[in-house]
Amino acid sequence: MDKVHNVEKAFVQGKVLHLTIDGQGYEFDMEQASSVLAAADPGKLNNFEISPSGYGIHWPELDEDLSIDGLLGVSHKPERKVTCLEQ
Repeated sequence: MDKVHNVEKAFVQGKVLHLTIDGQGYEFDMEQASSVLAAADPGKLNNFEISPSGYGIHWPELDEDLSIDGLLGVSHKPERKVTCLEQ
C-alpha cells in the first residue's frame, strides 16, 4: 500500500493534538475532533498509534480512530480499476 500521508511528529498537549503532516504543522482541538477523545483522561490520550500508511491515528485504550484526511478535510479516492469481460 502506498503511503497516504507522512506523519512526522505527533503529540497531545492538554486537549490539543499536534501533528506534522507532509511537512506542515497542524493543531486539532479534541473537542471538535471527537467526543470520545474530548472526554478521555490524559494518560489514554497519549497512548496512540499512527498507521504505517499515514492513513489515520488509533487510540487502542479508547477504541477510537481518526483519519488524517478527515482531520485535514481532504479526500483520497482509491485508484479504480475496471476490467472488461468479453461476452
